[in-house]
Amino acid sequence: MKKLQRLVIIFLLMFKIGAFTFGGGWSIIAQIQAEFVDRRGWMTEDQIADYMSFAKSFPGIMIINMSVFCGFAMNGVSGAVAAAFGLSAPALLAIAIVTYFYSSLRDNIYVIKILNGVRSVVVPIIISACLRLKKTAIHSKVSWLLVFVSFILCVLTGINKLLLVAVSLVLGMLIWKGKNDGTVS
Repeated sequence: MKKLQRLVIIFLLMFKIGAFTFGGGWSIIAQIQAEFVDRRGWMTEDQIADYMSFAKSFPGIMIINMSVFCGFAMNGVSGAVAAAFGLSAPALLAIAIVTYFYSSLRDNIYVIKILNGVRSVVVPIIISACLRLKKTAIHSKVSWLLVFVSFILCVLTGINKLLLVAVSLVLGMLIWKGKNDGTVS
C-alpha cells in the first residue's frame, strides 16, 4: 500500500473513531484495538498495551498520546501526525459547534436525555477494553498483586497517579530483572 494512501486511511479511521466513540480515552482504546489490531493487523495487542502504558505516563491528553504512538508504529512520524489530527478533529469541530450554540443547548431536555443515554454505555465499553488488555498486561501472580494494590490505592486514597505509575515502573524493572536472574517466578 502506498505511504500516502495509508496515511489517508489512518487519518480517516482515527477521524471515525474520534467522531463515534464516546467516553474518553479508555473507550477509544477498544476501538483502536479493534480497527488496527483485529481488522487490519497493522499493530499487535502487545503494542496497544505498551503504548497505553506510555500514553498514560506522558504529560498531555492520554488518548492523543496514544494516537501518536499508534500512528508512529503504523507509518512513522507522518502516521503519528495523521493519527493525532484524525482523532482530535471531530472533537474540535464538535466543541466549536457546541460553543457557538451553547446558550440554546445547555437546558435542552433532549440533549440532556441523549447525554444520559450515552453515559450509561460508556462504563461497559471501558470494562470491555480493560478485560481484553489484561491478557497482554498481566502475566503472573506478581502482576495480579500489583493490579490489586494499585486499584485499592486508586479507589481508597488520593495518591498521585503519576507517583503510582513511577513506583510501578520501578517495581516492573525490579521484577523483570529478578525474572531474568531466576530470582522471581
